[in-house]
This record gives sequence, structure tokens and C-alpha cells, in this order.
Amino acid sequence: MAASFFATLLCLLPLAPAHADPAPVERMEITVRPIEKFHIGRDEKMFGPLEFVGGLEMTASANDFGALSAFRFVTPGKDFVGVADTGFWYFGSIARDAQGRPSGVENFRMVQMVDDTGHPISEKWLVDAEGLDVKDGIATVGFERDHRISQFRIDPADMKAPFRQLDFLVPERELRQNRGFETVTRAHPFGQHEGGLVVVSEKSLDKQGNIFAAIIEGPNKGVFTVKRSGDFDITDGAFLPNGDLLLLERSYRIADGVKMRLRRIYGESVAKGQVADGPVLFTADMAYQIDNMEGLDVWQRADGATMVSIISDDNHSILQRNLYLEFVLHAD
Repeated sequence: MAASFFATLLCLLPLAPAHADPAPVERMEITVRPIEKFHIGRDEKMFGPLEFVGGLEMTASANDFGALSAFRFVTPGKDFVGVADTGFWYFGSIARDAQGRPSGVENFRMVQMVDDTGHPISEKWLVDAEGLDVKDGIATVGFERDHRISQFRIDPADMKAPFRQLDFLVPERELRQNRGFETVTRAHPFGQHEGGLVVVSEKSLDKQGNIFAAIIEGPNKGVFTVKRSGDFDITDGAFLPNGDLLLLERSYRIADGVKMRLRRIYGESVAKGQVADGPVLFTADMAYQIDNMEGLDVWQRADGATMVSIISDDNHSILQRNLYLEFVLHAD
């Protein structure tokens, strides 16, 4: 799991059952409660450059539902694939109302990750999936604890073991056990990294207190760092159409509760040997409809708007929620 501040809740995690046979695809009925006001009790829609579109609070009776740590749309704003940090894949579609706001989750299913023999992996530390990129039918997944970047062929009816392990360049000794790769994303296809994969850790710090990251593909491969700002840790990220990197960040203090933050990292600072940095776009605390916000995707709406979608990881805790939030990102 990504966040140590939920360690006290880990006792609520159900133990994964042992399976002698490959796990079947488990279809689930998702019940949703629409979120119409992001700032609780207030009607405003604009939060910095972000315009709130709508959101969903998601529940299901299935024991495996939850722990949603990363996702990517495979069709803009509709069909998605994701990973849960309990070692599951999940798939589904966002339904929309007549105004285009999210209204439900359809065709949702989960399937357990498997080993080379096709049998489900029950040891959580082996399948603590935190980051995800999807391109051309290939899912690239970042795992922590057993740190690795693995590639899988996407077949929702028959997800197999990875077919390739990628060199993540960051020295493994620098990766903290529960602070590994939370972000797996691709750079702008026409930028300096030519669409290469970029990985960013949650809170694996160098001697200067900056966060380890790397460009692991393309003509300018190499390790860089992201400047750590305040007490926020990185939980996901995706590149924007202009080449900047949008990071989702989270903090937790007992006195303040959980917070969520979006920070735009200047694209030119994402470079080998550099310290990447950029401005905070917006910060939300418990006065807003947030929880343990873990997953982010950026996509283009049919009218050309840049959209930001965010999900939360409930850690299978009765004290937390699975949320889906959606915003328009306006130019600032």
C-alpha cells in the first residue's frame, strides 16, 4: 500500500484466499452516489484552474472491490483499465448523463494477478501494484515492496503474467520498501522524450530530500528527481497536452486529516540529472469530497477540453471511500 498513515487500518484488509485454480473474472454491480458539490455544502465550481464536473462515491457488495490504486482510460472518459494494490486488475466503463457528467460505473469486473503458471498470487507484497500506463494493448505496471516495472498484454478475459520486466534505472537500494513507483506515465510523443516511459516514486528521497524518478525509455534516458514540497507525497501523474507533468499528491496528519494536491511540473525540468519542479494548482482538505486520492488520468473530451479524473483507494477500510472525481483543466 502506498501510504503509511493508513497502517492503523490495515487490520481491516481481508486476507486473499488461496486458490488452486486460476481466478475467474469477477463481475460486480457498482452502486454509486453522485457527488454534485466538490466543496462540501458550497456551490462553486472553480478551484484554481480546475472546474469540477462531477463525481461518484462507489460501493459494491463483493469483498474484493476496493484498493483502487491506479487507472487509465482506453477510450476517452469511458472504458478504463486499472490496478488495485491488493493484486487485482479491474475493468469497466463510466456512464454519463445527458449533460456529460459521470452518472455510474458499468460492466465492472476484477481478476487477480497470476504467476507464470497462471495461478493467482496471494502474497500482497509481490503484487502491490501502484502505477499504470496503457498503450497499444500493453499495460505497464509499477510495483512497490518488490520493486519492479512490468509489462502485460491486456486481455480482460485472460490476464496472464508479465511478458517483460523493464530497467527502472533508479538504484534499487534507493527505493524505500513502501515508497516505490507510484507514477508510470508516458511523456509527450513529440517532446524531448518522444513518448518514453517516465516513472516517479512516492517518497524515495535522495540526500537533498528530493524524490527519485527516471525517464526509462527514449533518447534521453536517465535518473532525475522531483522537488519535494511540504509534507506531500506523490501518488500518481500524467503528462498534459503541453508537455508538462501533472502530479497527484497526498498528505496526512492526525490533526489535519488527509489532503489532496495537484502540482504541474514544468516539462523542460523533466530531464536526466535535473530537479523537476513546478507550481501547485490546487489543494483540498477534508472540507472537500476527497479521501485517499491515489489514481489520476488526463484525457481529451470530444470538445477538446483537457480533463483530469482522480480516484481514491479505500484500503478496504470501513472508514474510507472509493471516489471518482472529474475536472476540466483550464489554461492558466
